[in-house]
Amino acid sequence: MLQTSRLCASYRAIQAVRDVSIEVPDGSLVAVLGANGAGKSTLVRSIAGVHRQKTGTVLLDGTPIQSMPLHKITRLGVALVPEGRHVVAPLTVAENLALSSYAGRSDQALEDRVYDLFPRLAERRDQAAGLMSGGEQQMLAMGRALMTRPRVLLLDEPSMGLAPSIISVIYEAIAALHAEGQSILLIEQDATRALAVADHAYLLQRGEVRMAGTPAELAQSDDIKKAYLG
Repeated sequence: MLQTSRLCASYRAIQAVRDVSIEVPDGSLVAVLGANGAGKSTLVRSIAGVHRQKTGTVLLDGTPIQSMPLHKITRLGVALVPEGRHVVAPLTVAENLALSSYAGRSDQALEDRVYDLFPRLAERRDQAAGLMSGGEQQMLAMGRALMTRPRVLLLDEPSMGLAPSIISVIYEAIAALHAEGQSILLIEQDATRALAVADHAYLLQRGEVRMAGTPAELAQSDDIKKAYLG
């Protein structure tokens, strides 16, 4: 493993994942592509500490974190935005963001950054999260993760089930975060959008890495063109 990388993960066998090794260098945006059932969510949830694996290693700046509890991994700077838009439905947008900040304390500078990325959240800051649309809840889920000041942001299928106009907003925010130097691991089925923003990409099939390289290299693959790019 390269200890100069921000995040490294290697697994031989965890549920639906076998012989997978990936790296997220500091400040990079790395995409993991694949169809449903490829093992993408299992991989990212294992990195975040949601799933526990019997074998494998996750290194954050060279320090093993795979045996640490979820809350400690989060405190060290690994923040997961899970598939399914997890928000606290009865709380307002502002309360959700405050709850997710360090020790639940208000951090106006970070909150303003979230509102800059997602102006729609600023318009709805006093609205209960459960009353918002799916796209707005996805924005809020990303905002909650950003309130933890993550060193590595893990995004699990951020475009799933959303309208194209909302997906564009989400990806504009992802591109802006990347431009600011945020390290991002992006799990995605939409290969076209993911490859457009990534520095490096992996193709996961049946729990194994079948291809890795730059977005241009993957986009030139006949297999990816047929299966993912139309």
